[in-house]
Amino acid sequence: MKTIYVGNLPFSSTPAEISDLFSRFGTVHSVNLISDRETGRPRGFGFVEMDPEQALAAIEALNGSDLGGRSLRVNEARGREDRGNRGPSSGGSFRRE
Repeated sequence: MKTIYVGNLPFSSTPAEISDLFSRFGTVHSVNLISDRETGRPRGFGFVEMDPEQALAAIEALNGSDLGGRSLRVNEARGREDRGNRGPSSGGSFRRE
């Protein structure tokens, strides 16, 4: 199974719409559109899971394509550990004394 990152989605996108878009390239195992934790509003990106060869074909075909007037960013998702440190530049935690 390969996870695909899909960015720059219209905020009106639905899981069914994204599944239909990607299913042209093979079986879509799951679609997860990300919402803001506090407001519940869509954040404009999500993840699609497909078989590896089909995922690569979908990435190749859909990256830069138009959906709802927006140019999609489609690439292989990176794991959390691969995204780099987003914390304090010192690498330490915040602590007050």
